[in-house]
Amino acid sequence: MQFRAPKQLIEQADVLATAEDRDRTDVLIDALRAYLSESTEKEDVKRDIANAYYEGVIDYQHVKAILGPKEAENLRLLKDQLDDDALAEEIADL
Repeated sequence: MQFRAPKQLIEQADVLATAEDRDRTDVLIDALRAYLSESTEKEDVKRDIANAYYEGVIDYQHVKAILGPKEAENLRLLKDQLDDDALAEEIADL
């Protein structure tokens, strides 16, 4: 994978990698892991993920990968219930 980043950010990663006797890639992977872990604990991010799942933008496996199996299963159950309610409303309108 390749990506572009501001020069200053790469320089900071390089300094940290040198100071810790590590590879730049390891520093960037740790930073990305920390960011994802922190982000997925925020309620607004969880809501965005749930909405994307309910709208079919992301699938269950992606939700499970980012939020974990327990929270993903809770969202799946709620989605199933919402789908059942929507179907019941459609049938009632017939």
